[in-house]
Amino acid sequence: MTMLTAAHSLADTRLEIQEAVEHHLGAMLEAQAARQGWQGMQLRYEVNVPAAATDLPTCSTGIQVQATGEAPSAMERQTLQVRCADTPGWTLNATGLAHVFLPSVHAAGVIDRGQTFTAQDLKLQRINIAKARRGYYNRLEEVVGLAAKRRIRAGQLITPALLEQAMAVRRGQPVRIVANHDGIEASTSGEALADGQPGDVIRVRNIGSGKVIDAKVLDAGVVTSTF
Repeated sequence: MTMLTAAHSLADTRLEIQEAVEHHLGAMLEAQAARQGWQGMQLRYEVNVPAAATDLPTCSTGIQVQATGEAPSAMERQTLQVRCADTPGWTLNATGLAHVFLPSVHAAGVIDRGQTFTAQDLKLQRINIAKARRGYYNRLEEVVGLAAKRRIRAGQLITPALLEQAMAVRRGQPVRIVANHDGIEASTSGEALADGQPGDVIRVRNIGSGKVIDAKVLDAGVVTSTF
């Protein structure tokens, strides 16, 4: 339950109720924002107050608002009981919905399939997250370092389905082939013949000998012979 101090005696009761409901919804969303780590939240309210509220006296003790419905999320429409504990007091029902707008990650320009995102490839643009059915990202660092699963147009909202882990090694990329024996490390230059993530075994051509070997990807641009 939340409470808002009553406005001055000349205030319209309907406006008092609207402000009390918005305060209640805002408190719910601030708590959710803290839990989910949202940054830069802005709210817009949609409140439905019965017309009879205009005839009610202002509330000197402060209007109380309590959720009475079963909406599982603070971003869903709330069924509310609005109450004034004055003597005599009054009670009425209202509904309220808070629209949540967050800065969300969009493509700053065209992103090619397989391209690894840098901060320069991205921009933040505010959206109503209730309409982002496929998901969204609130911070650039959540996307930087990942790769595009498919081509992304300029200005497109970045969603989880568009992303994949960036390849540590790309086909045709120069790589360093390392080998360890009795604590001694040796390395030579190679060319990756396939894409690979750390732990994958791919074919690599030794530049010096021309021999093609199987090698395990260790890190970005680094592989080791499996023999």
